[in-house]
Amino acid sequence: MPGTKSPRGGRASATKTRPRNAPRRETQGARKPKPPFPPQHQPKPGLESEVTPRPRYKAPAYRGSGKLHGRVALITGGDSGIGRAVAVLYAREGADVGIVYLPEEESDARETRQAVEAEGRRCLLIPGDVRDAKFCASAVQRVVDELGHLDVLVNNAAFQQHQQSIEDISDEQFERTFRTNIFGYFFMARAAVPHLEPGSAILNTGSITGLEGSKELLDYSATKGAIHAFTKSLAQSLVEKKIRVNCVAPGPIWTPLNVADKEASKAAEHGKKTPMKRPGQPEEVAPAYVFFASNADSSYITGEVLTLLGGETRAG
Repeated sequence: MPGTKSPRGGRASATKTRPRNAPRRETQGARKPKPPFPPQHQPKPGLESEVTPRPRYKAPAYRGSGKLHGRVALITGGDSGIGRAVAVLYAREGADVGIVYLPEEESDARETRQAVEAEGRRCLLIPGDVRDAKFCASAVQRVVDELGHLDVLVNNAAFQQHQQSIEDISDEQFERTFRTNIFGYFFMARAAVPHLEPGSAILNTGSITGLEGSKELLDYSATKGAIHAFTKSLAQSLVEKKIRVNCVAPGPIWTPLNVADKEASKAAEHGKKTPMKRPGQPEEVAPAYVFFASNADSSYITGEVLTLLGGETRAG
């Protein structure tokens, strides 16, 4: 293909140059870490700063367009993993963010705050435990008092512990799993609803285990199934208030939750059995939370459970 004449009489190249600040194209799955990872295990709840390789949350190819401009979001489990990636993309879309996390996760939470502030938005740190209904109410009130209002609630905090059989699940583990994964979601939603205006959204984090079960995650998968049903029921309850409720149900994602749960050798193989042969990265999941929070994208969607499974289709 011939080029065009340059101002000096030569031939200009027909190849277009990429603008200096344009995002680089990235092939699907390219450069994403694949197992085997270094064998590793941490005591619960686990710190993202000590996971190798580090979970990816910055989403450099994602460009914000103001979809959440002026909005305020509260994210439980926002210090790391999926919650951190959601906080960063919400900030990139123009939202201020409050994040709830356990006090032991303070160092991760501070890194998340730095990432949100680097996007030009405010980030309120709220240490505490979602198993406590009074804490959930106070967390919501702090967001309203310090950030001005509340538009989006993301229930994302989770506890999981693999066990070989039902006999191995103690009463203490069973109660902790349910109080974190479903009681906490209920407590946060109940506290948030009085503050939510029409056009607001609640997002819950489910799991493929809540659709298909998991023989070594009996209690965890039961709570995730409950979250899916809670999503659909709450959506019906709030539809007349014009508050939408949806759920994102991922497959294996590379986060501290798994490194702090599995044996070191099993953590090294996390996500290997998916068709993509790897776990998802938090930055690959977070755009789904933007979609459900944005009225520009999903104003006619409520009560849905969206799966992100790395090529699996069994849930559909």
